[in-house]
Formats: sequence, C-alpha cells, structure tokens
Amino acid sequence: MKIPSYHNYDKSPTAAIHGDYSAWQGWDDIISLLKRQIPAGGFILNVDTYPGVYDDELIPQLMKLKPELFINMKECFRSERELNEQLRFNLTDDRVFGRMYFGTVEDLLDPDAVAAAREAIRGARGLVIIYGFGSRSLYRGDMLVFCDMARWEIQMRFRRGMGNYQAGNEGEDNLRKFKRGYFIEWRIADRHKAGLYRDIDFYLDTNRAGEPKLITGAALLDGLEQLTSRPFRTVPYFDPGVWGGQWMKEVCGLDPDSPNFAWAFDGVPEENSLYLKYGDTVIETPAMNLVLYAPLGLLGESVYARFGAEYPIRMDFLDTIGGQNLSLQVHPLTDYIHSQFGMAYTQDESYYILDADENACVYLGLREGIDRDEMLADLRRAQSSGSFDAEKYVNKLPAKKHDHFLIPAGTVHCSGSGAMVLEISATPYIFTFKLWDWGRLGLDGKPRPIHIEHGEKCIRWDRTTDWVMSNLVDKTELLESNASFTEERTGLHSLEFIESRRYMINTECEIDPHGSFNMLNLVEGREAVIESPDGRFEPFVVHYAETFIIPANAGRYRIRSCGDEQIGVVRTYVR
Repeated sequence: MKIPSYHNYDKSPTAAIHGDYSAWQGWDDIISLLKRQIPAGGFILNVDTYPGVYDDELIPQLMKLKPELFINMKECFRSERELNEQLRFNLTDDRVFGRMYFGTVEDLLDPDAVAAAREAIRGARGLVIIYGFGSRSLYRGDMLVFCDMARWEIQMRFRRGMGNYQAGNEGEDNLRKFKRGYFIEWRIADRHKAGLYRDIDFYLDTNRAGEPKLITGAALLDGLEQLTSRPFRTVPYFDPGVWGGQWMKEVCGLDPDSPNFAWAFDGVPEENSLYLKYGDTVIETPAMNLVLYAPLGLLGESVYARFGAEYPIRMDFLDTIGGQNLSLQVHPLTDYIHSQFGMAYTQDESYYILDADENACVYLGLREGIDRDEMLADLRRAQSSGSFDAEKYVNKLPAKKHDHFLIPAGTVHCSGSGAMVLEISATPYIFTFKLWDWGRLGLDGKPRPIHIEHGEKCIRWDRTTDWVMSNLVDKTELLESNASFTEERTGLHSLEFIESRRYMINTECEIDPHGSFNMLNLVEGREAVIESPDGRFEPFVVHYAETFIIPANAGRYRIRSCGDEQIGVVRTYVR
C-alpha cells in the first residue's frame, strides 16, 4: 500500500471574518483598553471565566485596574467536600462514566457566601471586579468580559497537572478529570455561557498561556453568524494511543518522531475549536459557541427541532496502519444510555475505510451459534488470564479502501490493524464499552478500563453472521451515474439517523441540502472547490482527508474537481 502524500492537509484552518473589527493582543494592550472603558466612580466589572482558565495568570493582570473590591468566585462556591457530596450521583465511582448533570452554576454556590458578596458589592463606591466562573450569576455588573477556552486545551492542562474546578484533584487520574469535565463542568459552563452571548462586551481568548487576545462581543457574534452561511472546517487535533498507526503522520504532516497517532478529531464541534481571523489577529473559540449561539442557521429547522442546540454528527479518524487492533467494544442501546447516563440519544456509527493495507480487517457482529454465557465467561476470565479468542465469537472481515461497515448501537465491533478509518458517528462519542483490549496497558502504564458489566446489557446477541453480511457490510446502492459524477448511497443502517452518500466526481456535482446542514470529507483526490451556484459564499477549497461542514444557511452548493483528477466525497446528513 502506498500512502497518499499530497502534503496539503491544513492543520490550522482559519475563517476570515469580514467587517471593520479591532482586536487586541497581549496584556499591556488589553489592560490599557479596559482602563479606558472604566469610568471614575462606581463601576462593576464582571470577568466571567470558563473552567480551566489560569487564574494565576489573569488575576494579577486584573489587579492592575486597581479595584476597590475584588471578588473571586471560588470563594462563593461550596467547599470541595460539599461539592463532591452534592455531585456524588453524577460523579459515580467509575473511572470513565458518570451521569449527565442538568443543573446550573447557581446550584453549586454557597448561599451565605453569595449573600455576603452581594452585600459587599452594594456597599462599594469604586471599581468592583467580580472574577471567575459564574461571575455574572452572582451580580449583573456594568460590563462583561468573558474569558473562554477550548476543551482540548483543558484536557491538555489536565494532563499537565491541573485539577477540575474547585475539586482539589490535581493528582487524580486524567480519565477521572475528563469524566468530571464531560458530565458536569462543561455542561454547566456551556449552559451558563449560552445565556450570556448577547451581554458580552469583550471576549478574551485564553487558550495560549501568556498570549491573550481580545475582541468585542459584537465581533464574536458576527463572526459566528458569518460562519452559518458558508463552508468551514473545525481545527483538528491528534492524539497518540496504544494501538495507533503511522498513516496520519504522512498524510496530515504530523511529528515524524512521535511513536504513533491513533485518533484525529476533525469535525467534532463539541470538542474542536474554530480559528476566526479579525484583521491580522486569529482568535480561537470553541466550535460549541457556534452550535449554542446560532443553532438554527447552522443546523437547519428540522434538525434543530429534533436535537436542539446540539450538533448530532461527528467525523474522526482511527489509524491502525502500522498499529494494532482497537479494543473489542460495543456502544449502548438508546434506552440504556438514557437511563444510565442521562443522554438523549446513543452512539450509532460506521467505519468508512479511507485507506487499508492488504491484511486490513474489521471485527463486526457475532458468529452464528455462539453461546452467550460462554462468551461472557471467557471475557471475564480474560481480564486475569490475558487471553481471549475473539475470532471464536466475533466475525473477522477483510477490509479494503472505500468499504463502508455500518455499526448500529449494540453491535460488537472494532477495527483491526492495517486500516485507516473515517469514523462517522452520532455525537455521544465517549460511550464505548470495552469488552476485551488484547491484554494491553494504556500509554499511562495502567490497564485500560473494561466495562463488561455495561457491555453485556447492550450486546444485541441476534446480530450474527448472516444478519451482519446482509445489513452492515458495504451496502452500496447506485443512485445516479452520468459523465460528471456518480452518486451512491453507502449507509448508514436504517436503525441509524445518519444518511451517507458517496460522490465520485469527474467534473462537478451540485447538491441541494434541503435546509439542513451537511458534513463531508474528501476521501479521494488532492483537492476540491466548494462553490455557491447563486454566489452566497466565496469558493472554499478542501484537501484530501479534510472534513468540512456546509451549514443550513449556505443553501445549495457545488463540488468541483480541480483539474482532470477524479475526486471522491462522502456526504452525511440527518435523515
């Protein structure tokens, strides 16, 4: 197998925002600007922060404004012990899985501390700064600065030793930190932030320590609105793993000295960022801001009515070329994920084989005639013996480039070694119940979490070889073929809400998304141009293996090949 080497994959996709907007960089310029905005006499400045912002960096800078009263929101929260007790049901004892928290930041505040802080604010005559997560919920001041950051950077800070907000768990397992963020902190913080967008006077990008960048709240919101009317990409990130491969190093231009890269998240708005360019300044903002602020323009009327302000499809990469098998796994059934974890819908998915070596394979579904109790007993014994005969129970199927394997929730599966998978999935992406991990340790030297007790309740034992081959393996249907393009339906299964189409384009192909968003990936060819037939947006260039989004407001679009090369595109949308 020859790995494509176009060397044009863009790891830092940036969207230029049109308009006459100012941006400020560095603490000296930012503090000078704020000083000019604050009049003499009584003035209340809210500096609200997303959990994960470095207080030790921001607070000394804000003190240069010489406040009469400085209130740190951490002093208004309940104690660590009280919070842990209050959140015990949601935290659980599990290393990976918690339960979704549906409350607000106000639930976590100490009533006596809040009352004392509000009384102090009312008694102040000079500048009052209310700083920290939930600042605006304590007291509505005269000006709001919102300090934001991306979830990926928060996860990197967890790995470097940062704890969760008000948790005192700096030395805790990173999986447990992520769990607390995913199930509790980020849910509360996004709910809080969603209520503030139109009140933000200034928006502070705090993703890079020591390199703050500031724009007005109006500039942020206009930038997000502009993205709902044109194609865009989210900022990808890459991570090594115990089973990771070598393909992405070459195609995506990654560090050649890294042992491997297992995952790439390129098209997961819940996790990825957006780079918005205002003049010469690039602001990084979580892509979730677009989902939360402009869901109707992004998703379309029908998807918004069904899912609310949530982006329901994601695409990511799983690289096992030169690597190892993924863990043998199953995803929860809808009623199980709802009752156990508080999620509204489950992780249906598929594996689109972007590339493969000659021995690539996928494990999918159960073999005919297996004994359920015997398989579960063998899985449990394997956790101590280190040995499990997967092929005795699970179908091992050959995989080649452009195959598409459909994986509705409840189906036992994993990618084998030698495959470069474009995973097309519903968004609840952490709900993988590992059944067997081939006797490996994680990169942290600890056993990777196994969840047979969850998995056995979700396995569809009737999805055996005959059903799998008839329903889940490369179910391609030709829809249209002409001199310009061929359109095929490639899945997903009728049990899944995601529709996928593959277009092999010789010249161009025009698509009507019917008022909904589309998510696509260029699976063949060096590059393509996305154009608006009626001039709604400027031409947008995408490169091989890049995922891109066409928002609902962008309308009809044309995909055009560059030159004489045939290109291939996988398009997904909500049925």
